[in-house]
Amino acid sequence: MSLTRATFTLLAGSALAQTLPLLLGPWIARLYTPDEYGQFSLVWTVASNLAVVGCARYEFALALETEESGAATLLSLCLRVWLAVVAAAVLMGAVWMLWANLALAAWLPLAVAAASASQALGQWAARAGRFGALAWARFVQWGGAAVAQVGLGLMQAGPWGLLAGATLGAAAAALIQARPAPTGGWRGLLGEHAWRESARQHKDFPLLNTPHAFAGALQDTLTLALLTAWLGGAEAGAWALALRYLKAPASLVGGAVSQVLYPQLTRSTCAGQSRTLVQRHLMLLAALALPLMAVLLAGGPWLFGLAFGPEWAAAGELARSLAPYVAFHFIASPLSVVPLAWGCQAWALKLAAVGQFVFLAGLGVGLALGGLVGAGWGVSAVTSCYFGYFFWGLLQRAPVIEEKR
Repeated sequence: MSLTRATFTLLAGSALAQTLPLLLGPWIARLYTPDEYGQFSLVWTVASNLAVVGCARYEFALALETEESGAATLLSLCLRVWLAVVAAAVLMGAVWMLWANLALAAWLPLAVAAASASQALGQWAARAGRFGALAWARFVQWGGAAVAQVGLGLMQAGPWGLLAGATLGAAAAALIQARPAPTGGWRGLLGEHAWRESARQHKDFPLLNTPHAFAGALQDTLTLALLTAWLGGAEAGAWALALRYLKAPASLVGGAVSQVLYPQLTRSTCAGQSRTLVQRHLMLLAALALPLMAVLLAGGPWLFGLAFGPEWAAAGELARSLAPYVAFHFIASPLSVVPLAWGCQAWALKLAAVGQFVFLAGLGVGLALGGLVGAGWGVSAVTSCYFGYFFWGLLQRAPVIEEKR
């Protein structure tokens, strides 16, 4: 499959995967209460945080293995790490269940197992060039999860229905991506003995990439944990629902723009041309984001009340307070590939760490001063400054990087 066709295949899969949950979202919001959505979001976010490092990021080294035997050995290593992480999730779920009296935590190992398997097998399918399977897997994971959540909601399954639907979607995606079978078959993976050498060969992935990935996911986990402890499950549910729908446009547009922008930047040989390209995309994204921010500021509560019902009025007020943050995130998300093309990943990594601290600080101060809506305004205030510096700093680095080339 050509690169262009593969890209459009994945884009189509991503668009369909996002569209079905968005369409079913208002129905889901009427089948589950904000408190139920908050309980689900907390457990699923913790599971997702663990799943990000479910194979210690070794799965991202699969593309580097040119021989089938080497890829099978690396997959054997991924399986061993996966089993260890799932075992840790069993213990964590038991402790969480006993300590916080949260029965839903018993589902944590299943959610971690499904989500991390889907991520690892996605890299396995990509290595084999099975982009059609990847597109279907994305659709099944997100769209199928939403359909399952609706069905379980009609059965009044409560937060268990939300969590089971998401887990089933991830498990189905993993099965779709599980072909082709590795050399020696799936049963032969645990009998592989060369995995230690593979671990040493690709040690940079757990040492350098795992902390970055885990820290990025940890922001969402800490946010929901803080909101649940401070305000309760209903307010945490309002936050999760609001961010789920407010960030959806950034996921769709950001993925498409970044996939077009990145190769153009890597091919550019002129500092001025490269910088102009980024400036043009920045302005285009801003032209799309500012009207979105204006709509949320003017009618966020009304829109959320209309779409999700009166129970979710708090999510509408929160959407208004988060409007500046959402707009800046919409602009910044596609530009995250620029440091990769310009060779300034170290600067971007340090800045991302600062951004996570700033985000949580704004959240905490806002919570203390104004509850849930105050948290939204606090995040918007501090991240507006952060993203402003990110845009400025990014443009300052283009000439320096190009001159070094």
